[in-house]
Amino acid sequence: MAALDDFNAEPADRAVQALRACNAAPRFAAEVVAGRPYPDVDALVARVEDVVRGLPWDEVELAIAVHPRIGDRPEGSSPEAEASRREQSAVGSADDATRTALAEGNREYEERFDRVFLVRAAGRSPEELLAELCRRLGNDEETERAEVTGQLAEITALRVRELVSANVTDERTSQRAPASEERNEPGTEPLQS
Repeated sequence: MAALDDFNAEPADRAVQALRACNAAPRFAAEVVAGRPYPDVDALVARVEDVVRGLPWDEVELAIAVHPRIGDRPEGSSPEAEASRREQSAVGSADDATRTALAEGNREYEERFDRVFLVRAAGRSPEELLAELCRRLGNDEETERAEVTGQLAEITALRVRELVSANVTDERTSQRAPASEERNEPGTEPLQS
């Protein structure tokens, strides 16, 4: 609970900055921060999902613009790139046929919808991601916009939960474990559906 207490108490500009790494939509972070204090992590995550689902489409597009294609390895050390690498870690175990099908499906999706295919990758196998991509290629624009917004809400919720949980883990680690001891490895996150 200390991480949530810290999030609730920190200056608004610092809280906004931390949340922007979870979702780049301009009004997302400000709206979530304006709802502080949150009584528990579940209340924070519920607010996060509500805010994302209520974003206008132009802000959803801005938020998804920073997301890499499924199967691409994000470059850099930004919080967004690190989160994407963790979330897509299972894609690294895909066989060549699945990787090729994902790349072809990504191209087809981008030609059809003029944006990157966005899906919550955490907790899904490469085959599940491919099946979801194929299914969604059959959507019309309105249906797909609703799916994209829902996926963005799920991704953002996972990242915010990790953000407030990482603070607790970091505090515990820095207080108790010497630097030489083994730490939790990134990419190990709970399965979410």
